[in-house]
Amino acid sequence: MNIYRTEVGLRHQLREVLNFYYPACIDTNVGGYIAQLDERDGHVYDTQTRHLVATARGVQNFSLGVLVNGPDWCRFATEHGLQFLSAAHWDPENEGYDWILDGRETTDATRHCYGHAFVLLAGARAHRAGVHGGRAELERAFDVMEKRFWEPEHGLYADEASTDWSTLSSYRGQNANMHACEALIAAYEGTNDEQYLERAYTVAETFTREITRATDGLLWEHYTEEWERDLEYNRESPRHRFRPWGYQPGHHVEWAKLLLLLYEHRPQEWLVERARELFESAVELGWDDEHGGFYYTVEENGEPVIADKYGWVHAEAIGASALLSARDERYLEWYDRLWSYAREHLINPKYGNWYERLTREHERDDPNRGIAVEPGYHPLTNGWLAMEVLSNGP
Repeated sequence: MNIYRTEVGLRHQLREVLNFYYPACIDTNVGGYIAQLDERDGHVYDTQTRHLVATARGVQNFSLGVLVNGPDWCRFATEHGLQFLSAAHWDPENEGYDWILDGRETTDATRHCYGHAFVLLAGARAHRAGVHGGRAELERAFDVMEKRFWEPEHGLYADEASTDWSTLSSYRGQNANMHACEALIAAYEGTNDEQYLERAYTVAETFTREITRATDGLLWEHYTEEWERDLEYNRESPRHRFRPWGYQPGHHVEWAKLLLLLYEHRPQEWLVERARELFESAVELGWDDEHGGFYYTVEENGEPVIADKYGWVHAEAIGASALLSARDERYLEWYDRLWSYAREHLINPKYGNWYERLTREHERDDPNRGIAVEPGYHPLTNGWLAMEVLSNGP
C-alpha cells in the first residue's frame, strides 16, 4: 500500500520537508529567511538575498506546520518571517512590496502581481493558523492588488508595474492570475469574507473557461494587454525563470487543483468537469511515456520544449489527483504513481526535501543554485491538501 495514502505517511513527509529548512533558514541577524540552501545537503550558499516570493512562501509553509499540529517551532518561524515580510519587503512610500532585497536593502523594487499574490497567501495562512499580524498583511496585499493590478474590464489581474506605479507593463500572464486565485481561496477560507471567494471565482471562470476558448481548452501562458495570446513572447528564452515559452503541464494540474478547491465553496459542476479536462490534458500532452514524469514545457502537439522534470510539477499533480480521487477513485492510480515517481527520483533520500529540477533521464546536471523561491512550498501545500482529503474520506 502507498504510505502516502495514510495520514501518518503524509505527516512524516511534511515534517521532513520542514526539518530540512528549519532552523538553517532562520536568520536572526538580517532577519527573515535564508532560502538559498543547497538541495543536496542543506548547506547555505547565499545568506543575503531575500526574494519576496521565497519570504512569503516560507511564511505559508510554517503556517501549514502550525495547522497540522507540527513542531512547536513552526509558530515562531511563521512569526519571524511574517515580521520581515511586513517590515522589510514593504515600501511605505510607494505602497508596494519590493521584489528582491540584499539583506534589508532593496535591489529590485519592480511590482509583481505574482509576488503580491504570495503575500496575500502568506497572510491568509498565517491568519488561519492564529498568528498575529496575518489578517493585516492579507488585507494590505489584497488592497494593493485591487488598486494597482485588478482590471475589471477583463476580469483578471495585470502583471507588472514600475516601482512608483507610474508604468504598467503591457505583458499579461497566466501565472500571476493562477496564484492570485490560489491566494484568494485561502483568504476566503481564513476569513469567510465573500469578497475573496467572489474574486477567485471570477478569475478562475474568466481564465479557464473564456480565455482558453482560443486554445481548445489548453492554458497558454503569455498575453498582450488586451488578453490576446502572445505566441512569440520568450520563444527564444524557453528556460526563463518565471515566464518560459510553451504549454506547461504543471500549470494544467495546478489549475485543476484550484478549480476543485473552489468547488468545495461554490459547487458549480463546470468546476469539476473543467478540472478533469485539465488534468487529462496534462497527462496527454506532458507525460513522458519513455522515462516517466511530466515534461516542463511542451508544444501544442505534446512535443517537449523543455523535457526536464521539475519537482513542483509532480507535487501539484499529487494535490490534483488527491482531490480528484475524492470524486472518482480511479484517480488514486495516478496519486500512487506520482508518489512512486517522486520517491524514486525527486525526493532527497537522505533529507526528505524535493529536488528542484532533473534532466529528462533524471540526472542532476548542475546544483540548481540561484535566487531561491521554492523553500518546499509545493510539496508542503499538496501534502497538506492530501491530508485534508484523507481526513474527509472519499
